[in-house]
Amino acid sequence: MSKKSNFQLKRALIVLLLLVALLTAFLAGAVTGFAARPALAAERPTQFEVFWEVWDLVERYFVDRDKIDPQQMTYGAIQGMLATLGDQNHTAFFSPQEAQQQQSALDGSFEGIGAYVESTEAGFRIIAPIHGSPAEEAGILAGDIILRVDGEDITGLPEWEVISRIRGPAGTTVILTVLHPNAEEPVDIAIVRRKIDIASVTWARIPNTNFIYLQISQFAADTGDELRAALEAIQAEHSTVEGILLDLRNNPGGYLQEALRVNSQFLEAGKVILHERDASQQLRTYRSVGRGLAREYPLVVLINEGTASAGEITAGALKENERARLVGQTTLGTGTVLQPFTLSDGSVLRLGVTHWLTPDRNLIKGQGVTPHVVVKQDPATPMVDALRLQEADTITEVLAQGDKQFNMGLLQLRFQAKR
Repeated sequence: MSKKSNFQLKRALIVLLLLVALLTAFLAGAVTGFAARPALAAERPTQFEVFWEVWDLVERYFVDRDKIDPQQMTYGAIQGMLATLGDQNHTAFFSPQEAQQQQSALDGSFEGIGAYVESTEAGFRIIAPIHGSPAEEAGILAGDIILRVDGEDITGLPEWEVISRIRGPAGTTVILTVLHPNAEEPVDIAIVRRKIDIASVTWARIPNTNFIYLQISQFAADTGDELRAALEAIQAEHSTVEGILLDLRNNPGGYLQEALRVNSQFLEAGKVILHERDASQQLRTYRSVGRGLAREYPLVVLINEGTASAGEITAGALKENERARLVGQTTLGTGTVLQPFTLSDGSVLRLGVTHWLTPDRNLIKGQGVTPHVVVKQDPATPMVDALRLQEADTITEVLAQGDKQFNMGLLQLRFQAKR
């Protein structure tokens, strides 16, 4: 067989595999309500031929033959394509292993170090270690910038890949080279991974008050159930509740359905929670339903630059329905709703298929939700949470911790309660 025929055969086989993957994506999309329509050959852009030219040249001439990995080349091409869409840190492609890790986190548990992270212009940053996690115990701080993972520079790597390197089986060790806030020299920190179980809803009574602090850390698969259970416990344990301080800071989002269930606890039935606008400009509206347990309490919501996605849906809905005062900083501005498409090899494309709009039809992507009261705060500032409130004896002790957003939120809640 000639070299030309051999290349033509390889190309035909690759095209066949791609068609199988596209058909699988179509079937998966149809089940969830979105159909990924395979493009006909005549409809494909002529520029696609350039891809095959490069592919063939690499196979023919690239000197390091052991580096040629068709799967990694294909994955890299997909990631590069998605990067051009500009839906940064939202639309994403995950290998089968990464997809499993992402799903386990949303299911409420995963194996790793236990920290919330994000990509920033300054580098890969720790938003906050989870209380009681290996990360916290090893000395990881909010605001730390991770420079290397197991000695390897992570500069320029996409967020999903850095997370994949940090996570790993329980009992194994990862060494992070981090630059602490206000430090001049980085340090190496060894962390033994373990299983991390995350409660997405936590609460505590604020000492010396009749106010309740309620935190939603993400919108996981059971957040709606957790919130209802928390509200039932609050009503059972506290006969007098004068208001709720809802903390959505550093909430990265999660499932839209759970955001709808959460908002229905706070908003009267029939109130608009959000609108979705798809690629054909069709609009779909979601409203509060059922009988919520927290529709009468005065409410103040804490938000910051780490509040994203479903967290922004909640903040926007509570603000524009005039249900709550918002305190803190403008949210991240990730205003697309993701639809997962499972591909033929177990990899997953999470694609932004609709823009979500606030009840007043404001686009959030790139804009964020702005608070009523702006309180800027260093990301490295230790934030008040349910655990710290449970450990505190007096409100003076809590206020002295220096969480200015919490302090202002409590002040606003006092004003709300007096109305």
